[in-house]
Amino acid sequence: MLTSKVAKRYAQGLLDFSREAGSTDAIFQEMQDVVKIMSESKELNQFFNTPFIDAKKKIEVAGEVFKAFSPVAQNLVKLTINQGRESHLKQIAQEFINKVEDIRGTKRVSVTSATALSKETVTDILKASKLIPTNTDFEVESIIKPEILGGYILRVGDKQIDASVKTKLNNIKKEFQLN
Repeated sequence: MLTSKVAKRYAQGLLDFSREAGSTDAIFQEMQDVVKIMSESKELNQFFNTPFIDAKKKIEVAGEVFKAFSPVAQNLVKLTINQGRESHLKQIAQEFINKVEDIRGTKRVSVTSATALSKETVTDILKASKLIPTNTDFEVESIIKPEILGGYILRVGDKQIDASVKTKLNNIKKEFQLN
């Protein structure tokens, strides 16, 4: 998913502020919570994306949803709502997380499969791929897409290994069409 300029700018501002205040780790955790809450709550997303609900009501609801957060995180939420950017809140939080992980040197890894994979299987896939050095920290995101039929798609940064059954079948189909 492409990150908007809005999300990048707000995330960079939050990162700069959190580094000056020395609270990057705490805000990092809270932004992970924002992403989780926004991902799990379709109703909250619809509420924030509804244009005819005024900002005061949205700030009131956000205050309840994010009441356990630090004043910095709460102020970010209020700021985005006041500026009419509440639809970008999840993207801003995710971009902040990405920026902090880049600073820390953490690699983002996604494994797409047709069914859920065990941790041991994911570890074996990562070792076999040799895309991640052994001394590197990484965070694995598991994505389940039954349409790939079997196998896996491993994505590490901008590199991808597509070992899915669907791709292999498509390659065979193309080969037959050429011959």
